[in-house]
Amino acid sequence: MSLFSTFAVYFIIWWITLFAVLPLGVRTQAEENDVVPGTVESAPARFRALRVVLLTTVIAAIVHLGWYVVSVRLGYGLDDIPRFAPKFY
Repeated sequence: MSLFSTFAVYFIIWWITLFAVLPLGVRTQAEENDVVPGTVESAPARFRALRVVLLTTVIAAIVHLGWYVVSVRLGYGLDDIPRFAPKFY
């Protein structure tokens, strides 16, 4: 697998992980009792971009490492999934 393909897969995993990490630990302006005029109460009180990016990068790196080991090193792919699925007949 080329370096570009590996980076592309990591980027996709990172992007999906970002949306899973974004709501973690967020407190709304209503919860903080500090609603800024002109914003909705459900807006974040403090957005911690660096924390979100670092956590996303770490989690995505772990998931990517797992994907790399299973698919590249062990040779399993999407075609191998039916082999492991239980038979319901």
